[in-house]
Amino acid sequence: MFFYRKKKYSIEPNGVVTCKSHSNIALIKYWGKHNNKIQIPLNSSISYSLGGIYTVTRLIYKEKKKSNLSIKIFFSGKEKTSFLPKILEFFHRISFYCSYLQYYNFIIETYNTFPHSSGIASSASSMSALALCIMKIEKKLVSSLKEDFFFKKASFLARLGSGSACRSIYPGLVVWGCHKSIKGSNNLYAIPYPYEVHSIFTKIEDTILIIDDEPKKILSTKGHQLMNNHPYARERFKCANQNMNRLISILKIGDFQEFGELIEHEALTLHAMIMTSRPYFLWMKPNTLNVIQTVWNFRKQSKKNIYFTLDAGANVHLLYPIQEKTSIIKWIYSDLFSYCKKIIESFCLQN
Repeated sequence: MFFYRKKKYSIEPNGVVTCKSHSNIALIKYWGKHNNKIQIPLNSSISYSLGGIYTVTRLIYKEKKKSNLSIKIFFSGKEKTSFLPKILEFFHRISFYCSYLQYYNFIIETYNTFPHSSGIASSASSMSALALCIMKIEKKLVSSLKEDFFFKKASFLARLGSGSACRSIYPGLVVWGCHKSIKGSNNLYAIPYPYEVHSIFTKIEDTILIIDDEPKKILSTKGHQLMNNHPYARERFKCANQNMNRLISILKIGDFQEFGELIEHEALTLHAMIMTSRPYFLWMKPNTLNVIQTVWNFRKQSKKNIYFTLDAGANVHLLYPIQEKTSIIKWIYSDLFSYCKKIIESFCLQN
């Protein structure tokens, strides 16, 4: 196995590592996986990592005196026992690839710059930050570790905690999932987008409208599971792969209108799959629809390049070129603020 190291480590008894990792917003959405435990996607995806939207994690490790694993988790300064089952499952999944973890107990101290579990990919930033911390420990134990291997394995480990987390390891445009048109793409870890990108896509603003900041009643993990017997799943995977081919061309030539229409189509397709699952459910709220309709009307009247996308939640990401920020951000605050609880100004990170 590529990421498994069969060797004995020279263990240091105690230590602390800290890492920051950004959330990401998918342009081509991944929805559905082969197996929840191994986190293999049923279609490829591509995302932007987001500036200012991140998790900081401090991992304290201490040599174990007993055989049982002990992990304590503190979120924004308060112990969060509800996070523990997912973290324990993550450590169990990666134990084969990180055998040194068996010698330690852990304290995880973490915080976000944005609401968790509300559809802004908090699991992506949190699990990728934790994976990077674990790789920092491995780097201490294996000084010869190469940078390329470090980030590939971090992405591989993050995937086992949350699929989209593997994309948060890198800035800029990041691809996860095997696609025949993207060299190096694979299902095990993400890669930076390897092809030419027009300059208009290197400076994109992402203004996030927080419609609902409460934790989702139905988490993404459950939604992925519902794709297993979904009547429209096969067509969705076919459509996603076709849209990836379209996006490769769009990113090269710099057609922002085509880009915007494609990401809106992807967002609505994702939610269409959610609404037609069994059991079916809604993540969008009334104000999500109000924002979408208002954006459409404004774009038609103003001819501005502003488009929306949605993640697995009610909140809306508005993407537009930095060159048009002055007028668009003014309009967002004047015409859309009443529909949301909070506005977060972000931007798409570059490599």
